[in-house]
Formats: sequence, C-alpha cells, structure tokens
Amino acid sequence: MNSTSVSSGIDAPASVAAASGRDLATAYLELTKPRITMLVVLTAAAGFCLGSKGAMKYGDLGNLSVAIALLCSGISALNQYIERELDGLMHRTESRPLPSGKLSPARALLFGTALCVIATVYLALAINPLTAALGVFTLASYLFLYTPLKTRTSLSTVVGAIPGAMPPFIGWVAARGEMGIEAWVLFAILFLWQFPHFLAIAWMYRDDYSRAGIKMLPVIEPDCRVTGQQIVIYALALLPISLLPALVHVAGSVYLYGAIVLGSMLLYYSVRAAVVRTKWQARRLLLASVLYLPALFGLMVLNRL
Repeated sequence: MNSTSVSSGIDAPASVAAASGRDLATAYLELTKPRITMLVVLTAAAGFCLGSKGAMKYGDLGNLSVAIALLCSGISALNQYIERELDGLMHRTESRPLPSGKLSPARALLFGTALCVIATVYLALAINPLTAALGVFTLASYLFLYTPLKTRTSLSTVVGAIPGAMPPFIGWVAARGEMGIEAWVLFAILFLWQFPHFLAIAWMYRDDYSRAGIKMLPVIEPDCRVTGQQIVIYALALLPISLLPALVHVAGSVYLYGAIVLGSMLLYYSVRAAVVRTKWQARRLLLASVLYLPALFGLMVLNRL
C-alpha cells in the first residue's frame, strides 16, 4: 500500500465528521429562519432608534438586537417542533430540518427552549424587565395561541398578527422603559401590514396549506374574492395609519411624503391582486410588501425628529 492510500484512509473519517458537523450546524441555522429573524431584528432596532432620546445608546441597541435575534430564533425553532408533522405534508416545508430528518425533534425542542430562556433573561438583565415581559408575551401568543389555531380557523391570521407586530413596540419600550402612543402607532403599522403580506403568501401556497389542513382564508374560499377584499381593506387602513408617525412627532415631513408614496404603491398592488386574482398577482403583491416595510421603517429612522 502506498503513502497516498494510507493518507486517504486516515483522513476520510475526519472529512466525514467535518461534513457531518457542517450539516448539523446548517440544520440548526435553518431552524432559526435567518431571513425572518433579520427582519424582526431590524424592526425592533428601528423601534429602539425612534424611541431613543438624546444620544443613541449603542450598547443597549446591540444588547437588544442580540436578545431579539435569540428570541426570534428560539420561537422559530419551537414553532417548527410543534408543526413538524404539518411541515412534512407541504412541499414548501418538507425539506426543513425536522420533517427531512436532519435533526431530531428532541434536539430542536432543547435548542429552541434554551434560546428563548437565554433571550428572556438577557432582556431582563441587559435592557429592562418590561421588555422581557413583552418578549414572553410574544412567545406565548405565537406558540400557544396562533400556532394551534392555524388548523382550526382562518381568524388565526388576526391572532398571529399580534405577536408579529411586537418587534418595534418592544424596541420602543427598550429605549424608553415605558409604553406610549408612539409605540402603539408602530405596532399598528406592522399589524396592518401583515395582512396583505401573509394573505399573498397563503394565496400562493394554498394547495400546500390545504394539504396540511391549515385553514388560511384562500384555502376556505378558493376563488379568493374575499381574500382580495380583505387585502384591499387592510392596505387602505394602513395608508392613513402609516402617516401617524409624522403627526405624533416621531418622524418628519420627508417621511410623511415617503409614506404616502409607499402606501399608494402597496395599495395599487393590493387592488391589482383583488381584481385579477391570480397567483402571479399575489406574488407581485408579496414582493411589494417585502419592499414596503424596510423602506418605510428605514425612512422613519432617517427622518426621525
């Protein structure tokens, strides 16, 4: 046997172990839903920036961002643990770590629980107890109200929009240590935005949701007429609500005009989806909603008073 053969035989187990370790790390990362976590962190950070008085406390902003990332990652992992059987029934989720067998349910449960506990303690010690309490509320309402309701009623979307709207609210409270009308305005913007966004997703993947028994509105009314109406109603409501940050002196006139333009754009794509009622139009609405939110909050932060 030559030296090359010997070397290959020795290195092979190490290579396999390294590859296995990378696969495991990738599976854990997938559990955290990095893109959603990033959006949540950005909106929470925006709430903190808008709520800050005087000089920005970058240390607190960093602590908040880390804690929110841990909390969102933990909630995502626990959600996938709870919904692992449903995920296995849908084409868009069947390759996730649990239904695909990349991770065991026990590991996902331990991982998600650890992240949530660490995040809650982190928020309480590094920010303030009220922020930690709001984090616990977000976790409980998402996992124990919204998640089980998804297979029972289409109204689950309304329930799920409550924890979904919490990040900028939490960010504001982290900066101020108290709730205020400004925090509720930020909450209302994100609450209303979720309906065009998530109804567009449900419209695009309604066959998958139907297969898993998830009762999204496009599943229970296949022609999507009511879905389209709901999308337009919420987009219409969002437009004036999105102007309130300028009226309550959170942002200035540049934001006001920008919000009118962005809201009109989202309303246009909402009306198009409601009138044409095709998956292609739902996809265009989804893209518009994805562009709308960071643009709106980014403009708000840049034009804050």
